[in-house]
Amino acid sequence: MSGVAGPVLLDRRRPLTWVSGLVATALVVALVLSLARNPAMEWDVVAEYLTTAQVLDGLWLTLWLTAVVTALGFLGGIGIAAMRLSRNPVLQAVSWAYVWFFRSVPVLVQLLFWFNIGYLYPKITLGIPGGPALLEASSNDLISATTAAVLGLTLHEAAHAGEIIRGGILAVDGGQAEAGTALGMSGSRIFRRIVLPQAMRSIVPATGNLLIGTLKGTSMVSVIAVGDLLYSVQFVYNRTYQVVPLLLVATLWYLLVTTVLSVCQYYVERHFARGSRNGLTPTPVQRARRALTRARLVPSLGKEAP
Repeated sequence: MSGVAGPVLLDRRRPLTWVSGLVATALVVALVLSLARNPAMEWDVVAEYLTTAQVLDGLWLTLWLTAVVTALGFLGGIGIAAMRLSRNPVLQAVSWAYVWFFRSVPVLVQLLFWFNIGYLYPKITLGIPGGPALLEASSNDLISATTAAVLGLTLHEAAHAGEIIRGGILAVDGGQAEAGTALGMSGSRIFRRIVLPQAMRSIVPATGNLLIGTLKGTSMVSVIAVGDLLYSVQFVYNRTYQVVPLLLVATLWYLLVTTVLSVCQYYVERHFARGSRNGLTPTPVQRARRALTRARLVPSLGKEAP
């Protein structure tokens, strides 16, 4: 009983904790009710357009862009991290310049640049330097709006992914690799079996945040007329003038997808946290069970107190 009575008594001795919690709950409930009852939200319009073909097509393109950009960005990020960690000063300088440039320039500017690349290079030519051209094509034909979106987002993603991977590897104590060397393990085996599993504990949380940021960042491709989720609802409300309910449609889909990604990130983090000093954090189901157990024990503790 003593293991449970402690937390209960602490809560009773801190009434401000309960008061602040009740005030926060009341404010959240008031905000939710205010939005739900506001006639300008036009919930019937939201329900009408939430699963229309045009909106679902835009959602699919958003998910496709997120997956492609994340995969290509992390492939590039692995190369950038390897160059940053190499002993070659030229590779270090090139990778540093890449990260500096693509993290400094806003994503929207990069998208607009790639969308208008034909202004700088009307034709793209591939061939032998100083010799005949093997392939020549118009830039506008090769780089469509969707291709420009993938290029701009991927180059930006690779810069951030490279720093995340580099930071995760550097977070592992150097003594771990030295211990593997003392055991006669090869460099690749040390990296796969010792360094990488520990680095993933730092890489996964930042990667999850970057993935969610990429999902939301795809909304910027609507500026170059790529038919993502935001562009789809904009196309509808430019015709119906129902701006708020259509934006709410996009908001609900972003919330749903982000929630799914957050849940996946949570369990991936738990997987790589096994064996760490901090231990595994309880899952929401485990927390709910503990809360129910404590709630059941409170009355019994009150009876035993006299």
